Amino acid sequence: MDVDYRLAFDMAPVGLVLSRNRTMIDCNRQVCEMFGASREVLIGQSFQILYPSADEYERLGARMTPILNAKGYYADSRIMKRLNGEVFWCHVSGRALNREAPHASGIWSFEDLSAQRPVKADLTGREREVAARLLEGMTSKEIGKALAISHRTVEIYRARLMRKYGASTAADLVHKLVAGS
Repeated sequence: MDVDYRLAFDMAPVGLVLSRNRTMIDCNRQVCEMFGASREVLIGQSFQILYPSADEYERLGARMTPILNAKGYYADSRIMKRLNGEVFWCHVSGRALNREAPHASGIWSFEDLSAQRPVKADLTGREREVAARLLEGMTSKEIGKALAISHRTVEIYRARLMRKYGASTAADLVHKLVAGS
């Protein structure tokens, strides 16, 4: 059986990126459509152009390293940025090809969640990180540990999110984050 792996990569129904040192060395059509750019624009670029801020790019890269070292793979849902500046929820999962140097090379998948979970409120980078962890069902203490901030600081961000989304309870906030209302 003759398999055309390039065609399978290009036509995959999820976005796929091959990376070296957090730089995109190849990507498929779905990634181009999702982020609103051609392969020529994306290849050779740092993943940083797909994040709402440089700070979020740096913090997430640092947080992923020990997980990639331990497990060899990483997955989460987060807010990403299209090249036109529009932000959207995206599920990202990836595998390090070498656990000892997890950012040296890897393969990453991207799934646009905006149809199920639109982004409605204007959120800060830290609010986006807290919101993503709330959607994973994490407690304030767990979020604080994951983000290396105090659980009281997490509660402040959660209160801001509740105000921005007009939520009366934490469960209501999660519902509104999922619904994007």
